[in-house]
Amino acid sequence: MTGEKRIGILTSGGDCAGLNAVIRAVVHRATLTYGWQVVGIKQGTMGLLSRPVDYEVLDLDMVGSAMMRQGGTILGTTNKGNPFAFPMTDGTLKDRSAEIAGGYRELGLDALIGIGGDGSFAILRKLAQQCGINLVGVPKTIDNDIGLTEVSVGFDTAVAVATEALDRLQPTAASHARVMVLEVMGRDAGHIALAAGIAGGADVILIPEIPFDIDRIANKIRQVRNQGRNFGLVVVSEAVKTADGKELQREYLGGEKRFGGIGNYIGEQIANATGAETRVTVLGHVQRGSMPSPRDRLIAAAFGVHAVDLIAEGKFDRMVAWSNREVIDVSIEDAIARYQAVELDGALVKTARGLGICLGD
Repeated sequence: MTGEKRIGILTSGGDCAGLNAVIRAVVHRATLTYGWQVVGIKQGTMGLLSRPVDYEVLDLDMVGSAMMRQGGTILGTTNKGNPFAFPMTDGTLKDRSAEIAGGYRELGLDALIGIGGDGSFAILRKLAQQCGINLVGVPKTIDNDIGLTEVSVGFDTAVAVATEALDRLQPTAASHARVMVLEVMGRDAGHIALAAGIAGGADVILIPEIPFDIDRIANKIRQVRNQGRNFGLVVVSEAVKTADGKELQREYLGGEKRFGGIGNYIGEQIANATGAETRVTVLGHVQRGSMPSPRDRLIAAAFGVHAVDLIAEGKFDRMVAWSNREVIDVSIEDAIARYQAVELDGALVKTARGLGICLGD
């Protein structure tokens, strides 16, 4: 693509640290290198559904260095309202994809950069194919479960927050001779729990990829005691199932169901099996907020620059990715098809086992 262009950018799905750093990098690369205009679309695809379209032209004055330090997203985001089955006020579902295409054309966009996870990419790609949108994807998710990229924006900060929580729980655990259970996020994958558990010196790490046996966990707690230590640290991913294979979820207003409760369940199980005094901490959305870590800022900057370069090269339906210390690009279709759970024979699982950490099996 040559000449002056107008490109859109939106954030979709759950928020995380590093989104603003991506936006900043896109504006800098598009403006300084190519002389293009960047349009920020508000509230994800909801901005394209609004009439008038909800957007803001982004210039260099709006994206200074302070912006990369901000958590969340200045554009806003949403993880609701699938445009192909949009919930209406009368309770029906309506296909509103044509309206999004209309919003895209109304803005006069030549391409769209979507920052999202696998769910967002599936919707954005379908929109792009049906509505003639030139799409480039930037992967972001604290769960780090998007295929074909070693890391996604937001993961490193989430791990840092969870690790800091363990750092803070350890002294109080030792002071009161307690077992501290920390429940962390992880919708389907245990990457946060595994990485933070290793970094934070956990004795037990429970992830959804490995079913647990409470007797194994209890034995580990007893072993720690027998070695002369009066406390234990346990990290559990929110998506871990109970011993009988049940997912613990809570229903919220509107019928939405979210994971919650496995930390308390594990705490009770440990207390009953060992007699240890347990306390449970649920981090929840604390992992999504916060100032992004330096690594998340670097990854975000590299991804944003490469996304703009892909548009310049006329390469669409691509997702930027990190591989072997380099930024590459892959097919969005292939990326969302290759969901990346924790590899049971991967380096971190081997590391955890080598350190004597109990993984519940």
